[in-house]
Amino acid sequence: MSSKLKVLQVIPKLGYGGAETGCFDLAHYLHEQNAKSYIVTSGGPLIKYINKKKVKLIRLPVQSKNPILILLNTIFLIMIILIFRINIVHARSRAPAWSCLIATKITRRKFITTFHGTYNFNSSIKKFYNSVMVKSDLIIAGSNFIFSHINENYSSFLKKNQKLLTIFRGINLEYFDPKKIKNEDELQLMQEWKIDKTLSFYKKKIILFPGRLTSWKGHEMFIESLNIFRQKNPEKLFYVIILGSDQGRKIYKKKIQRLVEQYRLMQDILFIDNFKNMPLAYKIADIVTSCSIEPEAFGRVAVEAQAMEKLIVASNIGGSRETIIDNKTGFLFKAGEAIALSDKLSHIFELDETTLKSMGNEGRKNVINKFNVEKMCFSTYSEYKKLIS
Repeated sequence: MSSKLKVLQVIPKLGYGGAETGCFDLAHYLHEQNAKSYIVTSGGPLIKYINKKKVKLIRLPVQSKNPILILLNTIFLIMIILIFRINIVHARSRAPAWSCLIATKITRRKFITTFHGTYNFNSSIKKFYNSVMVKSDLIIAGSNFIFSHINENYSSFLKKNQKLLTIFRGINLEYFDPKKIKNEDELQLMQEWKIDKTLSFYKKKIILFPGRLTSWKGHEMFIESLNIFRQKNPEKLFYVIILGSDQGRKIYKKKIQRLVEQYRLMQDILFIDNFKNMPLAYKIADIVTSCSIEPEAFGRVAVEAQAMEKLIVASNIGGSRETIIDNKTGFLFKAGEAIALSDKLSHIFELDETTLKSMGNEGRKNVINKFNVEKMCFSTYSEYKKLIS
């Protein structure tokens, strides 16, 4: 059966996000199962890492929402499906999903969608545009939170016996492995990030806040919490790394920086725009934070941090409630509340090294059991086989 399986994944761009890395990992996994694997995308930095002997890469402007380009993409997808005898088309975003829907209807192929986010639906037109993600033969939700979101908000678009299931995103545990980080790489990064490993600095805890700079990620609330924490605990020292690109949101970044200046935290907070070696960034941290004030669909930061055996503190909404075992692999705090986060930080600063190490170990076990990439790929592959059997 697997030798007959030919899967075409369609994704706007192959960047370093969760949807993109999931697409990349699954494409290579399919080859290992003797299936034929194809990706249609417009480009992206992850392209250079694709093994061209295992995965056929085709470039089309599938990132575009232009109706004319969506129509042209549909025509090209029909040709690709027929030429390569594709039997499953898997769309991972809305704009290409419309092209995939039409192409699979015309060619009578199986159509799968993965619902990666909650998507904005502040108008009926927007909601209809999003609804393409539930018009497939199989809908995959990236978390139980997304599963519930689909049922609550798109029930009118669901067919009576339509298959909807949760397959948790998985991360590469060989890549996110603390044992593979070299000491010299840690020391070099600390020098670059002005982390002075003098005796006095060892008393400080390094707090890492990864994620792009956008208001719903909760940077303002986070900085507020640091100010509260410092006022309550002047003897407890910290050094914060806010790691993420503003992606053109210059005004928002300046707003955050002004807040840092207002609270006189300039010497305690470092902004880093881009850094690709995330395992290394996690490794030098003592605490990792995820402070979203709106629900994360999955919460990749929380999973990556646990894989690296780091204590994670996250908002108690969205996917984080599924990925973190509260008080065992990390801590959850009430979303949007600076005092609640400050209180959690105060508690963490009181924990001894044995407890921190134990929580880190439990975190990695949690990821191994539920959120590893092999499990994600196997579950998806199994569903593919069911569809064509």
